[in-house]
Amino acid sequence: MTQNPIAPVDRLWLSVRREAERVVASDPLFGASLSAAILDHPSLGSAVAHQIGQRLGKRADERALFTRVAREAFAASPDLVDAASADLQSIVLHDPAMTRLLPPLLNFKGYVALQAWRVSNWLWHHERTDLALLLQSLSSDSLQVSIHPSASIGMQVFLDHATGVIVGAFAVIGDEVTIMQNVTIGRKQALPGRAPRIGRGVLLSTGATILGDVSVGDFAKIGAGALVQHDVPGGCTAVGVPARLTNCAEAGLPA
Repeated sequence: MTQNPIAPVDRLWLSVRREAERVVASDPLFGASLSAAILDHPSLGSAVAHQIGQRLGKRADERALFTRVAREAFAASPDLVDAASADLQSIVLHDPAMTRLLPPLLNFKGYVALQAWRVSNWLWHHERTDLALLLQSLSSDSLQVSIHPSASIGMQVFLDHATGVIVGAFAVIGDEVTIMQNVTIGRKQALPGRAPRIGRGVLLSTGATILGDVSVGDFAKIGAGALVQHDVPGGCTAVGVPARLTNCAEAGLPA
C-alpha cells in the first residue's frame, strides 16, 4: 500500500490563504476573525500556534503565552510544522465530508489538540516537563483530548470528532492512524512500563480500548467498543469484549 501524497508546507499554506480570501470575499462579516486566524499570519506554523493559544488559554495573557510557546517549538523544530501540514491534509484525505483545508484548521478540535500535543512532546524532550504537562491538562479541559507528552505519534494522524480521546504515557502511534471519539490507549497497572504500540494505517473505532503491552499491526481495524489486551496482527480486525480476531488467518483467537 503506497503512502498518500502530501503537499509541501508552503504550497499547503498558499491553498489555505486562498480559501480564506475567498471566504472573506463572500462573507465579509466573517472577515475580521478570519484575518486574525489566517490572513494576519506569515506561515502555517504561526497560524497553528495562534489556534493553540486561542483554544488553550482562558485569558488574554494565557492565550499570548501558549501562542508564544508553540511558535518557539515550531521555530526550533520545523518538522513539527511538517507534521501539522500532513495531519491537516490527512483530514481531507480520510474524511468524506471534508473537501477543504480551512474548516478543519479553524474548527476541528482534534486537529488543534494533536498539534498542542506535538508542542508538549517537544517541551517534554527539552526537559520542560511541567509546562508540557500543563498543556496536556489544558487540552484535556478545553478540548476533551488527553495525550501524555511522553507518547510518540507519527504523521497524517486524524482524531475524528476527538471527544474523550485518552493516550497514556509512552504509547506509540504510527503514521496514517485514524482515532475516533472515546478511544483509550493506555498501560495496565500491573505493567506500568509497557504501553500499546499502534502500527501504520490503523483504524481505532469509537469507544475502543487498547490496554497493556500489546501491538496492533499495520492496517488493522479495531471495532467500536472493543477491548484489546492481546496483539492484533497486521490487516486483521478485532471486535468485541474481550476482543476476538476476525477477517484474518488467526480469526477467532483473542485480541
